[in-house]
Parts: sequence; structure tokens; C-alpha cells
Amino acid sequence: MESPKVGSWSVKTRPGDRSWVRFRHTFPPVNSDLPPHRVVGLASTAPADRVAPARRSLLRAALTGTAALGAGLAIGAPSAVAATPTGSTRPRPTTAQEALRELAAGNLRWRTYRQRHPDESPAVRQTLTTGQHPFAVVLGCIDSRVPPELVFDQGLGDLMTVRSAGEVLDEAVLGSIAYGVLELGIPLVMVLGHQSCGAVKAAVQADESGEELPAHIQYLADQISPAIDHSKEGDARIDATIDANVALVRSRLAAEPDLAAKVATGDLAIVGARYELTSQLVHRTS
Repeated sequence: MESPKVGSWSVKTRPGDRSWVRFRHTFPPVNSDLPPHRVVGLASTAPADRVAPARRSLLRAALTGTAALGAGLAIGAPSAVAATPTGSTRPRPTTAQEALRELAAGNLRWRTYRQRHPDESPAVRQTLTTGQHPFAVVLGCIDSRVPPELVFDQGLGDLMTVRSAGEVLDEAVLGSIAYGVLELGIPLVMVLGHQSCGAVKAAVQADESGEELPAHIQYLADQISPAIDHSKEGDARIDATIDANVALVRSRLAAEPDLAAKVATGDLAIVGARYELTSQLVHRTS
């Protein structure tokens, strides 16, 4: 994998398409002439000085697991990118480039059948009872053939994984990703699509036939439909749409104001990638 690159994507939607209308979050438009960290989106209406520091510390402590049994919540959890679990002998990636290198090395082990199954020892498990310091957020599909911890040969506490069919975004997915970046200081977000994605195939087939899918599945198709590549036919259309969907999701994440601010300061990279079922290779998408 190459070093992180920040780019921009624009996807044309067709008249009458139903995408991005069924949940309350409004995604800012993506301007293909601007890099993601320059895209202006919906800013928070609450002044920063009105956010109670103690409340944020309690949230961070509660969700990272830095609580002592019988002693309440610990305040002031250490920075995620500065910590290495005591039970692990591996250095912890602290930048997006280091995280990408670690993921590439793990995927090489996976596809050559040399998995190490790291960070599963009793010492690591004990250490993780007091906190977590994952080095990457992976937004992937729910497909049972593409579990991120396996395809990247990572262990407990290494990755924060968020999974939805076709990598579709909604409030819960956005909140989960934002938590990893803003509260845990994770430097890398990877949108991971994959070969033969069933969600993308369903969206393409519904678009072609005009058939209405069952309610919740139709929602997924609506979110994927702006990425459908109508310049291709048959299986080639499905395959191209898989990549285009990764690009679309990545661009929408990069347009989120809180994430864009992290990208602008160099503290975060948001990248797209694809897993090939036939070769088990993960590669960056353009």
C-alpha cells in the first residue's frame, strides 16, 4: 500500500433517485474541485466553550473502558496514539502511514497463509480490561468472507471495525467512526469494499429492473445507487460500482466537518481500499 493521499470524488446522481433521504443526517455536497479538507459542510451550532470538559472526559473514559471495577470512571484517559498496550510487544502505529504499513504487512501474512494472530495473549487480554488503543478504523461490508481482523491479521484492541452492507453510511455508522477519530485519536479511516459485493449487486439489479426491494434492503440500494456506473454493462457494471461506491463513501466521510478538520491538520487520512476474494489481496482504490 502507498502512503496516504487525500483526494476528492464527485458522483453524479440521476433525476428521481431516492438516495440520502431516509435519515435525518444531511450530507454536505462534495465539490470535486476542492480537496476533502477544504469542503465546507454543516458545522456544529454549539460553541466549543460550552462543551463541558468533564462530560467529554467521562464519555471518553466510559467508551474506552478506562473504568476501575467498584471505583467509578477514570478521568483523563491517555492519548490513544501515544500508548502501546503493556501486554503487546509490537510498536503501535501512531500515524496514518504507519497504520497503512501495518495493515499491508498483515494482509500479506493473511494471503500467504502466514498469519500470526497477534495480540491474543493472556497479557494483552488483561491489559485491554483497562482501555483500548486501536490504530485504524475500518468501515467494511457485513459480508462474512471479509472480516477485517482476519484479512489484516490483527488482534484484540488493534482495529475499530464498523460494518454495514455495502459500507452504507447512517447516523450510527457516522457516530461510530467519529468516536474512533475524535475520542480515541485514531489516525486512519479505511473504507473497505470487496469483490462480489452482494449489496452492490442488489442495488444495480434493482436500478435496472425498477423493482422495489424489501423496505430495509431498499434503503441500502438507495444509498448505493448514486455510485452505479452506467457506462458499463453486466458484471462489469457491478464491479465498477463497487469501486465507485467506496469512492462515494470516502468522499462523504471526508466532507464531514469534524473529520475534515483532522485531515487538514494532518492528524487523519481517509482512504479507500478493496479486498479481492480470489487473491485475498487488499489494494488501494483510485
